[in-house]
Amino acid sequence: MTAATKVLTARVPLTLADKVDQMASRLERSRGWIMKQALSAWIAQEEERDRMIQEALADVDAGRVIDHQAVQAWAESLDSDLPQPVPR
Repeated sequence: MTAATKVLTARVPLTLADKVDQMASRLERSRGWIMKQALSAWIAQEEERDRMIQEALADVDAGRVIDHQAVQAWAESLDSDLPQPVPR
């Protein structure tokens, strides 16, 4: 049984379309397969980015933050002979 599909179209610069065609040829895959792989990877990346943002916002809401001055002092100490430990 095949999954239901939907055709999506997009206008892309010729140089990008050429790169897709070259990749498809090199991998002996269709242009559609290359596009599906690229879109799937991009969506996964964006979903992970959103998950991490939500996690960070929850940390801020819960007060799990590090003072800016502590981070700045630590970063400035990295150039010294005795760097400070990472602030927690």
